[in-house]
Amino acid sequence: MLVDFLCITWAVAIAELLRFGLERPSLGIGSVQTPYPLVSLVIDVLWWVSLGVSGTREPRIQGYGAEEYRRVTTSSLWLFGAMAIFSYVFQLDTARGYVAVALPLGIASLLFGRWILRKDLIRRRRQGLHVRRVLVIGAAQSVAHLARQLGSHPAAGYQPVAAYLTTPDVTGLSSNGPDLPVIGNGRDLDGILAAVESANADTVAISNGADVDPPTLRQLGWALTARDVGMFMAPALTDVAGPRVHVQPLAGLPLVHVTTPKMEGPKALAKRTFDVCASLALLILLAVPMCVVAFMVKLDSRGEVIFRQQRIGRSGEVFNMLKFRSMVVDAEQQLSKLKGSNDGNGVLFKMKEDPRVTRVGRFIRRYSLDELPQLFNVLRGDMSLVGPRPPLPAEVEAYDDFAHRRLLVKPGLTGPWQVSGRSDLSWDDSIRLDLYYVENWSMVQDMNYLLRTFGAVTGKGGAY
Repeated sequence: MLVDFLCITWAVAIAELLRFGLERPSLGIGSVQTPYPLVSLVIDVLWWVSLGVSGTREPRIQGYGAEEYRRVTTSSLWLFGAMAIFSYVFQLDTARGYVAVALPLGIASLLFGRWILRKDLIRRRRQGLHVRRVLVIGAAQSVAHLARQLGSHPAAGYQPVAAYLTTPDVTGLSSNGPDLPVIGNGRDLDGILAAVESANADTVAISNGADVDPPTLRQLGWALTARDVGMFMAPALTDVAGPRVHVQPLAGLPLVHVTTPKMEGPKALAKRTFDVCASLALLILLAVPMCVVAFMVKLDSRGEVIFRQQRIGRSGEVFNMLKFRSMVVDAEQQLSKLKGSNDGNGVLFKMKEDPRVTRVGRFIRRYSLDELPQLFNVLRGDMSLVGPRPPLPAEVEAYDDFAHRRLLVKPGLTGPWQVSGRSDLSWDDSIRLDLYYVENWSMVQDMNYLLRTFGAVTGKGGAY
């Protein structure tokens, strides 16, 4: 609440200073001339209250996912939209320059403030602080899967502490999941509530396959509410992003609709337009650095500056991907001698200490500078700025039927593989991340990957 207030106050103060300078302007409201500092104070308070009313400070959405940022942005836009309507109806001559500065600066400041708070919260959660103690209920295998997923994302703040099984078989839990104590078995309400007390849980997670009848679930919800214990249901949906899930109440049943995004029509046009504009702007902005890298590559070793390699694009089309050469000229001929030293994922050959990499090549790989010529591939339409990693023909030959779905979209200069470990990823993880991108594509997700790319390329993970 304090950070929100400081961010808003900063934004409206800067807007007033930039628009009016040291003048003392006022806004005419009827026959009353109201000083703009008072107008700024009113906006400050209304904005701060609006953020609270729209649920941007709910603990449930803090620390993980984009919902917190979405609510902050939406709440701000609604407030200023209401202010615009109010000004129009009552014919108030609100300074447009003032609003034009306050709104974007305020949103940017709020998002940055929330991001700083999120970093601190995630750090604390990784230390075991500010987490929800979760009792996981269901069949053994479902409990194991849900507990494993919750435990692998500590930033979300859910810490599985115990399991309550609705089936007598416990083998699926011990062989597939984390080491959770089983503190009960059965499907009756009293047993579940006793387990909640025993585990000292503040949240109950009902996994898929719990096989608890609807009246018991309803009564459980009432009992947990009286104890101030949260409850959530985890359906058998994996790797599905929130925007694809829509809940429709029907005759007392919450029907969960799952849609599949289609990258065609206006969405495809928007993505392509963004790719062209952004890649062209980046090529102009990075022209001098790219020339410097090209000069360093040429000076370091003999051979062409640009390395061309066949990759598989959308719908299986073959194209030549461009990179700054980071290896010696005969690197492909030496590959057969190094097959036994593969540090990659088994399908894609990678070596942490590859003798074929030149001195300059090691540096430009470290910061992904060798990828910059792919901006020309993006401009030409072979690739997109964001998408699955462009696969080699040999990789595509190893695909199963489901992995071929990676080829439904253009490969990207960056994407989930770039921000999630790069060469350190296993083959299965690489495929899973790419399929997640294809199944859950959105422009918001693309912007998120682009923002995270900077941190990935300046970090040390998986760059070899």
